[in-house]
Amino acid sequence: MTRLFGTDGVRGLANDLLTPELALKVARAAAAVLAPSSPGTTPVAVVGRDPRASGEMLTAAVTAGLTASGVDVVDVGVLPTPAVAFLTADLGAALGVMISASHNPMPDNGIKIFAAGGHKLDDDVEDRIEAHIAGDLQGAAPTGPGIGRVRVSSDAAGRYIAHVGRASTHRLDGLTVVVDCAHGAASEVAPAIYAQAGADVIAINADPDGLNINDGCGSTHMEDLQKAVVEHGADLGIAHDGDADRCLAVDSSGAIVDGDAIMAVLAVGLKDAGVLTDDTLVATVMSNLGLHIAMREAGISVRTTAVGDRYVLEELRSGGFALGGEQSGHVVIPSFGTTGDGVLTALLVMGRMAETGRSLADLASVMTTLPQVLINVKVSDKRAVASAPAVLDAVSEAERILGDSGRVLLRPSGTEQLVRVMVEAAEVDLANRLAEDLASRVGQV
Repeated sequence: MTRLFGTDGVRGLANDLLTPELALKVARAAAAVLAPSSPGTTPVAVVGRDPRASGEMLTAAVTAGLTASGVDVVDVGVLPTPAVAFLTADLGAALGVMISASHNPMPDNGIKIFAAGGHKLDDDVEDRIEAHIAGDLQGAAPTGPGIGRVRVSSDAAGRYIAHVGRASTHRLDGLTVVVDCAHGAASEVAPAIYAQAGADVIAINADPDGLNINDGCGSTHMEDLQKAVVEHGADLGIAHDGDADRCLAVDSSGAIVDGDAIMAVLAVGLKDAGVLTDDTLVATVMSNLGLHIAMREAGISVRTTAVGDRYVLEELRSGGFALGGEQSGHVVIPSFGTTGDGVLTALLVMGRMAETGRSLADLASVMTTLPQVLINVKVSDKRAVASAPAVLDAVSEAERILGDSGRVLLRPSGTEQLVRVMVEAAEVDLANRLAEDLASRVGQV
């Protein structure tokens, strides 16, 4: 059986791969593992979603599965993924469920599950949930007063806004920011939080209708934001994805500032403040070599993890570190949250600008990005191909050519039958040539 959970929950085409029937089973299995029944107590689950139309259907199915398992549900409505994680902890819930496909197109959807405290699930917990689904091990269903109840929260957004606002240590008065909300879950809360901190806010793509989420906008389509920042003469732009667990930025000239550069800005700021634990940043293998070079020059060590913010989180928790994230814009600050929070990240970046009086371009110049080429190769068996002797020999040859001036990364996709070929080099032509040669070799296996 193919593993149900990917790098970030269960995801697929809504009402095709991800059906209401599957959503109900996932919810019942999650309840069995994370909220086992106990005499005299009723466990609670927080359930939220992004605005995509299928979220209404899947939220109903998840709610049915949880209440059928004797779990009370607090429905928090449309909110960012990090808000659901925060509220799971804040309300003392046994688990939280976010219905979202993040940056994926509208027809997709997903189910992200948080354990008590708002923490993402370890692999072994996901495996236990999958075992319950495969074996139909939910057990006897409660009846009568044992069935869970549903309460719609009236203050969930306000609690999250207040929580993120407490992270702002510098007023943003005089700072103009354009925020692209991707017609997603942050369309109301992100502009409100930035304005509350004192910024002049221009919100774009902030009118979700259930169908337009991530449609040519947000963190995967930055053109609207780049144009708006220049047209309005703004100090910066912020781009969120559909569930606002990531943040990318644009400086005043319209140049993109990616997750690596954002982490560099925040890491240097935390080090200057003396709160960067062990002067260490946690990043994934996808982070640009330029980040490693910049951090080394700043006296900061970089710990590397597998791709996926949950692996960053595991390293942050095990080492007690203060900052980690991904090139894609997932940034985690454990003192404020248990998962990537794009709204919080943007607030801290703007706070660093206000604190130093420096532009975003100036702050981000601490890092020089090396040319990076990524090619996705469709294959029939991603793990077999990635470990094939011919492919490994080709990787070794590319690494010999690059020496210390670049690197090669070959990895199977976490969700598709793809092998991702990434090459970084001092010269873009060399990166392109080596990446294309490697991709050709992968495709021939």
